[in-house]
Order: sequence, then structure tokens, then C-alpha cells
Amino acid sequence: MARRRNDRKPQRPKSSFETARDELFRVIRECSVIGAPEEDQLPWMDETMQLMAERYPDLTPAEIKSLRDLGLRFCQPVIPHGPERAAHSNEEANAA
Repeated sequence: MARRRNDRKPQRPKSSFETARDELFRVIRECSVIGAPEEDQLPWMDETMQLMAERYPDLTPAEIKSLRDLGLRFCQPVIPHGPERAAHSNEEANAA
């Protein structure tokens, strides 16, 4: 039997920003923020950013803002859905 070669590169430790980003995405999924109305997402994100700033004190204000922007984009559907986005006729649906 052939031996398996371990070609994996040694991984560098994650930065605080990367760890905070991964944690934010996990919390967004677990708290069902995706698909929630924007008026609910914004206060939730503000509170979460306060917690992230406390949890990761070495993050700069620019990194916290970047995390907030990433989190809000992560909450948006890739393909917009809903009655305001729906085609109202076959011609509209086939316009593209």
C-alpha cells in the first residue's frame, strides 16, 4: 500500500479579524438574521458589533466597521425575492 503524503501547507494562525468574521457569520446563521426585515437586522448588528468590540479589543474601529458591512451583506439574499421583485407579467419575466 502506498503511503499518504501530507502535502498540506502549515496553516498560520488566524488574525483577530478573521476569527471575529467567522464568529459573526456563524452567529448570523444561528440567530436566523438572514431573511429578517432590515429594520430588525440593523439594531441586531449594532448590538453584535458592540459585543465583538468587547470580545476582540485589538480590532480597530475600521475593522469593526468592515465587520459590520460584511455582516450586513452576508444577511442579504444572493437573489432578491419577494413580491416587489417579482415579474408582473410574462413579458417582464422574459425581458432579459
